Amino acid sequence: MTFASRMTRCPRPFDPDRGAEAVEAVPGLESPVADLIRGTGGCSPYLGGLIAKERDWLPGALDDPEGAFDAVIAGLGEVTPDKLASALRQAKRRVALLTGLADLAGVWALEGATERLTEFADRATDLAMKAALGAEVKRGKLPGMTEDDVATGAGMVAFAMGKMGAGELNYSSDIDLIVLFDDGRFDPDAFMEARPAYIRATRKWAAMLSDITAEGYVFRTDLRLRPDPSVTPVCMGMEAAERYYESLGRTWERAAWIKARPCAGDLAAGERFLGEMRPFVWRRHLDFAAIQDAHDMRLKIRDHKGLHGGVDLPGFDMKQGAGGIRAIEFFAQFHQIVAGGRDPDLRVRGTVPALALLAEKDWIPKDLAEKLTSAYRAHREVEHRVQMVNDAQTHALPQNDAGFARLAAFMDRDEGELKAEIRTRLEEVCADTDGFFEARGLSKKRDAAPEVEFDSKILDRWRGYPALRSSRAQGIFERLKPEILSRLAASARPEEALSAFDGFLSGLPAGVQLFSLFEANPHLIDLLVDIVGTAPELALYLSRNASVFDAVIGGGFFAEWPGLGVLTEDLQGVLAHEQDYEKKLDAARRWQKDWHFRIGVHHLRGLIDARAAGVEYAELAEAVLRGVLPVVATEFARKHGDLPGRGAVVLGMGSLGAGRLNARSDLDLIVIYDAGDVEQSDGRRPLPARTYYARLTQALVTALTAPMAEGRLYEVDMRLRPSGNQGPVATSWPAFHSYQSEQAWVWEHLALTRARIVAEAGAEGVALGQDVTAFRDDLQARGRDRDEVLSAVAEMRARIAKAGRSPDAWEVKTGPGRNQEIELMAQAGAIIGGVPSGPMVTGLDGAVRDGWLTAEGRDDMVAAYELCWQLGQVAKLLSDRPLDPDAIGAGGRAMLLRETGVDDISALEEKYFSTTARAAEAIDAALAPYAKEDEA
Repeated sequence: MTFASRMTRCPRPFDPDRGAEAVEAVPGLESPVADLIRGTGGCSPYLGGLIAKERDWLPGALDDPEGAFDAVIAGLGEVTPDKLASALRQAKRRVALLTGLADLAGVWALEGATERLTEFADRATDLAMKAALGAEVKRGKLPGMTEDDVATGAGMVAFAMGKMGAGELNYSSDIDLIVLFDDGRFDPDAFMEARPAYIRATRKWAAMLSDITAEGYVFRTDLRLRPDPSVTPVCMGMEAAERYYESLGRTWERAAWIKARPCAGDLAAGERFLGEMRPFVWRRHLDFAAIQDAHDMRLKIRDHKGLHGGVDLPGFDMKQGAGGIRAIEFFAQFHQIVAGGRDPDLRVRGTVPALALLAEKDWIPKDLAEKLTSAYRAHREVEHRVQMVNDAQTHALPQNDAGFARLAAFMDRDEGELKAEIRTRLEEVCADTDGFFEARGLSKKRDAAPEVEFDSKILDRWRGYPALRSSRAQGIFERLKPEILSRLAASARPEEALSAFDGFLSGLPAGVQLFSLFEANPHLIDLLVDIVGTAPELALYLSRNASVFDAVIGGGFFAEWPGLGVLTEDLQGVLAHEQDYEKKLDAARRWQKDWHFRIGVHHLRGLIDARAAGVEYAELAEAVLRGVLPVVATEFARKHGDLPGRGAVVLGMGSLGAGRLNARSDLDLIVIYDAGDVEQSDGRRPLPARTYYARLTQALVTALTAPMAEGRLYEVDMRLRPSGNQGPVATSWPAFHSYQSEQAWVWEHLALTRARIVAEAGAEGVALGQDVTAFRDDLQARGRDRDEVLSAVAEMRARIAKAGRSPDAWEVKTGPGRNQEIELMAQAGAIIGGVPSGPMVTGLDGAVRDGWLTAEGRDDMVAAYELCWQLGQVAKLLSDRPLDPDAIGAGGRAMLLRETGVDDISALEEKYFSTTARAAEAIDAALAPYAKEDEA
């Protein structure tokens, strides 16, 4: 397509005489290209001058604008250093002219124009830098460096900041750069010699770009975004810069580094430095405290620029003014600052891509993202036209009617409509963005004073807690306090709730981040009050793990459970973003805590019942194993080589295998491996296959159980492996097959009915898992002698009874008619009748079919099992102690009653004892023929 056929718009000539001069300068052009030249020259003295200067080059460039741009960029690579300054200025003229015309004609969209301006800036900076560095190398001022090193920047890197970093450079923008050098290349003596050479080179190449000569300039270059620019040199060592950001870096600098991009020089060193900066820019937890910092920064800028007040179009600053370009950029950047630490997908440089991702991730409404994107592009178009008039670094609208008439002609718009549109758009952006930077949610008036008169001694001691040490934390909390007390007063037992909240507050190590989170998201106060009023021990946990609140506002917290497949994929994605092994394990812990908290909140609020919670806890644990095992295996293989043979599988036993865990379950695991004929691994530190898998298993257990910075994942119990604690920690596939076929005790076959593959590793781990599952199914299908099995069950029951609690305790696991006994009966039914593995009830159904359990007994056991499960799930969520309705408070008792569908605790107690008694009677009857006299 020709340039003319791609045109979608054309400026009108504000000054017809100048427009005619521009057309005459390039004879032979036809409409509509001639109209474009006329309109451009008639509105912009600057572009009109460029048209005259480049009259010979321009017609060919318009035949293929993309090719012409690429040729300009490529041609610079052939220029010798002594002619570079002049060549860069000619290239700047041509890029400015071509970009301006393509932008004005609609041939290039806004992003196409800004990306090409940025590409030229990158190229110009890189070439100027290397020319200056080459001179220093030739003079021997950079120890150890040769001309070959100059090609890769000789250890110096320029970071493009702001719009240049984001690929959004505007038409007459200066370029903001931070220049560093890799001081790790030098010993102390060489460093002292190299440092002044880098500083000298930086000054030279910056001057090459920014000095105004008879041929013009390339880019106004600003190096003041570096650390403490009033006292630091224009080029700093990376180590010094990193120390500054670690100790003194401010929120605005974090925001600035979101867009930072190595653009010239040693790009590899630049990328490494960005990696080191990641913890400074992106905090692990949601960072709502940054919002107040952003708000303060905006106010300071407006104070400094005198930009307070409404929208008055003459002279209005389209960048810094209310509702302007910076408002949209700040809005996007500080949403990224808040959430980007937890979600790496949000770590993009461009404003428009950031808005789209924030909408996709449910941080802002989709229609708001689209509205701000449209406004941003429109604002930038106005900015470009204002700058194109005289190549001025300005963002101000015209001061007078003549200036607006010129702008309207340049944009081919009616002047009155254009003014109205700009004003409306600025006001809408201001309304949409300003609220984000001011205290939100708490502005709605509520009754500040609670109806309950709380214990003043408790309230008075709050200021002495660690979370309220800083004046900033105290200020935020004072704004929150009336809301918190009001909601505590509205709870069922206000004094209980206050006491629990006091425990939560006293355990908080710091407060600014969490209080800022509550201030920005007041609905979290309701959730906290629910928790402290129902589960005080969970509130104490939260005080030590307050970051789990992040998950509530991270999008989708109250959505349906996603299932095992989505969870596994999500965790694997989280782990893939971390490079370090320990960071991967900490990331897994943060991820698990978020989801674990989600399940507990859903159960606490009645969104799911005990049965669903059990399934979700089990799927969460399985997802963790599926995510962590490959990480452990990969790390282990780095030292000792790939997994020998087919690999290994993790067999989930007990409640994990049955797919029903509670909030405090540990994991019963067996690791089975198949090394085949491979005797040892092939790594740099090879190990015998048996030793390899034993140590790999120990590494997996450590990865799950070790208390790290983010806590532990799970406790692990491996006593169900063949020969228990006396056997090897990992079992070979042949040994497992042989043991289960020939030596296993009855109880081990009972346990195997609930076994399930939960994770695999190695070249053929999936196939090994299929073999293990098929063997288990075949073993179970063979059945076992009824008398042998039931005699063993009766004996186990008697032993457990002797070691257990008094039967009248609120014990749901052990005791007559409780869950452990019912599970044993179900497992017995499964292996006697050859029943395939499935839900607990299928084993009881098998027992009924085989005639050793009555249908009524089966129903009594199912009812007792479900009731005990309900009680146990609630108890484990509320406390790590045995269930005691008198000790769990009114909120806990209300949850028990809601879960079980009973009206009061007395009725629940009667139901519990009568239901478990009937189950115990059914078990007694089934096992009576097999009980020994001293057991009966």
